[in-house]
Amino acid sequence: MYAALMTGLSDAGEFDPQRQRNINDYVLRQGLAGLYVGGSSGESGLLTVDELLAQQELVVAHAAGSGTTLIAHVGMPNLRDSVRLARQAEKLGYHALSALPPHSYPFSDEEVFAYYQALAAATDLPLIVYEIPLRTGRPLPLALLVRLLDLANVVGIKYTSTDLFKYSLLRKRQPQKLFYYGFDEIYAAAGMLGTEGGIGTTYNLLGKLYVAVDRAVRAGDLGRARALQMVSQDFVEALLETGVLPGMKAAFRVIGVDCGPTRAPMALAVADAEARMREVLARPAVREWLA
Repeated sequence: MYAALMTGLSDAGEFDPQRQRNINDYVLRQGLAGLYVGGSSGESGLLTVDELLAQQELVVAHAAGSGTTLIAHVGMPNLRDSVRLARQAEKLGYHALSALPPHSYPFSDEEVFAYYQALAAATDLPLIVYEIPLRTGRPLPLALLVRLLDLANVVGIKYTSTDLFKYSLLRKRQPQKLFYYGFDEIYAAAGMLGTEGGIGTTYNLLGKLYVAVDRAVRAGDLGRARALQMVSQDFVEALLETGVLPGMKAAFRVIGVDCGPTRAPMALAVADAEARMREVLARPAVREWLA
């Protein structure tokens, strides 16, 4: 189970090393397998490549000696920036790479395939491809996902889609690959279909909860898995009302973790976000999972 690591920003919206360390300190106490650095949860679509490079460097230094597995997300809209991020991650000692498909334009299946083919060849690190229609604007066809998982160096997929039938078909066609599920609030459903783990935003705050959900699924304790997943769902439901990433940062502020704002134009959807987060975090079923 991996936290899709969030990013610390200054009040002016610049990358802030100390606020990044504040986030790291909290997340590293969650008992998770590792960190997924520089992804959508880290506002990567709003950061510069230089900021993402700086974040990579800071996180690997901060996590040194902790036994934390580090996955660098390097999926930029263009291949050149993705390769630049990937090559630095390899030099820094990251354990694996992951990447969104090329986005910002309606790229063809062959353009998506060529992107991953080149990225997989750019380093010796294992690569986790990514299905996330929410970010790319379209689901990748099953046949294309099968081809991508056949590429050299590609060891698995982060699957962030509610199409669990396609997920099952893909697992059936690629049983030797690693599957990580990306929707926190229904992780147990994917877990019942077989998954190596999850990578999620709310793991930053409630990582211990998701570790427990995963253990319950693997133990076949469906009642406990369902009950724990409902705790996650109650939190996510409240979060959706505030805006996911701005709400997560409001929740961190409530528990005393100084992480800064989100980068404009991303903003809170409601004026009373901290009050809402304070109420949901005070619920006993949620509070017991805070680190």
